[in-house]
Amino acid sequence: MLTALFGGTFDPIHYGHLHPAIALAEEVKLTQISLLPNHIPPHKPQPEATTSQRLAMLNLAIQDRPNLSIDTREMNALQLSRPSYTIETLQAWRQENGYQNGLAFIMGQDSLLSLPSWHNWQKLLDYAHLLICRRPGCAKKTDNPELQTWIDEHRTFNSQDLHSSPNGFIYFAHTPLEDISATEIRKRIMHQKSCSNLLPIKVLKYIQDEKLYGAGG
Repeated sequence: MLTALFGGTFDPIHYGHLHPAIALAEEVKLTQISLLPNHIPPHKPQPEATTSQRLAMLNLAIQDRPNLSIDTREMNALQLSRPSYTIETLQAWRQENGYQNGLAFIMGQDSLLSLPSWHNWQKLLDYAHLLICRRPGCAKKTDNPELQTWIDEHRTFNSQDLHSSPNGFIYFAHTPLEDISATEIRKRIMHQKSCSNLLPIKVLKYIQDEKLYGAGG
């Protein structure tokens, strides 16, 4: 069994998150994907929606998707005044699941290229596989020699490797190129432009009811 964590700010969650996750689950035969909303994201601006609002939108988005769940461990770390580091999350997640089960962490290609700025990034594969989703306009190679060597050493083109080992591989998935960003959605909502094709209708209605991102202003 192979399960995965999919981290993000989800401010708000949209089809650019959901469609690649669903396609990835099918491609590599993931049993479960747990969406992992950040508390204080280290590499992004702080969320506009509150913790409870982002969680409510996540719950609405996955209501009819049994292979998607939510992991609130980083949101629950509200006593922490510093960012939640992925390496610490993976260490705790691995300890909970034992050292024989296959675990994976999903990230976008843009995040992969920024790994040298992450805390203890070289140790991520000690605890999980990395599943890389394509991003529109994102470079396929990095100019960082250390990162490129690390990727080349651990990359696999065979998804079966993800099932035969509990961690340690990097797999580039053939997920759909969804040119959708939360930033663009927030701007469209503020300017009262339609977003109905960008995120689930239940999430959009919640945003309107809560007057998030300038909705109804």
